[in-house]
Amino acid sequence: MARVRNICIIDYGMGNLTSVASALAVLGYQAQVSADPRSVATADGLILPGVGAFAEAMRRLTEVGLIDVMERCVLGEKVPILGICLGMQLMARSSSEHGFHRGLGWIDAEVDRIPEDTKVRIPHVGWSEVEWTPNAMLGRNIAPEAHFYFNHSFCMTCNDDIVTSSAGEDSVVVAAIAKDNLQGTQFHPEKSQSNGLRLLRNFLNYVESAAENRSKVMAD
Repeated sequence: MARVRNICIIDYGMGNLTSVASALAVLGYQAQVSADPRSVATADGLILPGVGAFAEAMRRLTEVGLIDVMERCVLGEKVPILGICLGMQLMARSSSEHGFHRGLGWIDAEVDRIPEDTKVRIPHVGWSEVEWTPNAMLGRNIAPEAHFYFNHSFCMTCNDDIVTSSAGEDSVVVAAIAKDNLQGTQFHPEKSQSNGLRLLRNFLNYVESAAENRSKVMAD
């Protein structure tokens, strides 16, 4: 039986929508895949997937009229959101991919090409071990040596206090971030088999808890 919480996978034409929805279905959630601002506005939890170029993603989000409603929900109402791959990068202030481009600006971060002087292969494609910080919510019940699936050439640079996992030799790649109700992964949990499902379960548990707390506040 599908869970009752309203999960919206934001559709702006640049994400693994079917794969994400299928992974949530395995966990008992029938998510909406939608570009309708009303679906975003009424969701208990949001997922922002993304595959492709940063500038094109921002253009499409603008064209479908989702940025304002996303900001009201995420920044104003504190609705939990999970950004996946490019979806996480879009939360940053800017990206240098094919020139300078402004992002959503929800977190104090920039997105730049993976440094050439590291031992991370560019593009960074395939399975890599992820190291989690001790209290990372998305990393609960995930083994320390767990691997996740990556596919990217650009990565986020941000303050250490929002980094919850890293990958690559010398932890050069920011693999996951968390700030308040914002969560993000550079890797693809929907393609990361059992470890990815555990991570998505952690996010959905957070959505459940946050929705219950909002209901209590409204009742009071």
